[in-house]
Order: sequence, then C-alpha cells, then structure tokens
Amino acid sequence: MRVRRVFFQTSFIQVSYISQDCEEIPEFLGRKYGHMAKRLDLSFNLLRLPSLHLFFIFWGTSFLLQGFLSFEQDLCMTVKMPDLRMMSVEGLKTFSYLEELILDNNLLGNDLLLPRLPYLHTLTLNKNQITELESLLDHLAEVVPSLQYLSLLGNVACPNELVCKEKDEDDYQRYRYFVLHKLTNLKFLDTRKVTRREREEALVRGAFMKVVKPKDAKASGEAASLSPEMNYTPLPSGSRDLTNHRGILGKCRYIYYGKHSEGNRFIRDDQL
Repeated sequence: MRVRRVFFQTSFIQVSYISQDCEEIPEFLGRKYGHMAKRLDLSFNLLRLPSLHLFFIFWGTSFLLQGFLSFEQDLCMTVKMPDLRMMSVEGLKTFSYLEELILDNNLLGNDLLLPRLPYLHTLTLNKNQITELESLLDHLAEVVPSLQYLSLLGNVACPNELVCKEKDEDDYQRYRYFVLHKLTNLKFLDTRKVTRREREEALVRGAFMKVVKPKDAKASGEAASLSPEMNYTPLPSGSRDLTNHRGILGKCRYIYYGKHSEGNRFIRDDQL
C-alpha cells in the first residue's frame, strides 16, 4: 500500500505531493492546506485529462449505448455532463491564495484548464504533453493575470533540442517572441530572464512568430487522390495533338554573326 507523503513548511506554506501516481488532486490536500498554501508541488504524478466514462441507470427500460441509444420505450431526458477537462486539476479551486504551482512530469495536454488563480506568479509545466501553444497562452492570460515566470521545457509546444533535434536556437527564439507577445507581464521564461530587447521585439514582431503546422501528410494524400488527375503542359491546346502540326515561315532582319558568343573568347583569329 502506497504511503501518502505530504511535506509542508509553516513559515512559507509549501505543500509537496510528489511521485504519488495520482490522476487528480486529492481532496484532502485542498481541505487541509488550500486556505493557507502559497506553493504547491505536484510533480511526477499522473495528472491528465480523464477519458469520457458515462454511467446511466434506467428503471423500466433497456437501452444500448454505443454511439447511439436504442430504447424499448420512448424516453426523453437531459443529461448535464461536467467539464471533464477540469477534473484532473479541479482541486486547485480550493488553493485560492496560491502563488507558485509546479506541475512538471505529468500527462497534461492541450485541453488543460486551470481555475482562476489571481495571485499565481510562477507556473511550471515542464515535460507534459502540450503541443498547441497559442490556446494555452490565451488561457493563461485569462486565468493567471499575475503570471511572471513560466516554463514549458520538454513539451512539443516549446521547440528546442531537448524535444526535437531538428529544432535550433532560431526556432526557440521565435517561440520566446510569440510567448512574450501573448503574456506581456512575463519576467522569466523557461531558463532565461526576459531581456528588454526581447520585449521590444515581441511588441513589434511577436504576433508574426506563430508557427503554422503543415497539414497531415496522410490527409493531404487522401485529398489529392480524390481530386481529378490533371497533367499540366505549357503548350497550347492546339499543339497537343501529334497529328496537328503547325509551322511559321517568314524573314528575320537580325543576322547572327557570333560576335557575342562566349565561346569566341577562346578562339584566335588564325584558328578560324
């Protein structure tokens, strides 16, 4: 049986719940420490977006749930589903005074939704499964307005050599400009302090640093197979028929003497 290990300091209330393989924030953490915790570390867990599981109980009727419902009796009902994207981090609602949040080495993805944390100034999401950058930044700008430190290293959304060998320093610098364009209050991004030059450059060109991903090769291949085959030729339509020959006969006033030929530079007059 796994023993729960919770460490905290009384001077600056720091709650650490590390390597517990939890898929959502335990309720007891918020109940005991939510009202006083300033720093929360949930690294090396299994926080993720839960899959959709529906459980229905009906009386006096039978049904089949597999993409559709088949009823023996007519039944009209309304099912209100919670926002499942919020469930894994729903426990953060009770940490209303949180200033630092560590979510490194989890399984959080693009649909991450954080509750509003007005005092949060430090957020680290290193080594998760985040691939889309713009939607995440828009969400953070809304729910954590005081954010000054952000780290996204180890995610596909953060292009560097740690994630992909094909990325270089230029790719990473463009990423920094785009992040600073979206989150103007940042003072520290990943492992480097935000410089004045970066902030000025982000103000001017940051909006144009968004990386546009190409369409899926498989999808584009399917689309190409559906399109009618067309062989391009620069020739006019009348000349495509091999039996339809056309020619032009006329006189030209220009006579070519070969004076300007590049080959003549290597021929002496006595060799002509």
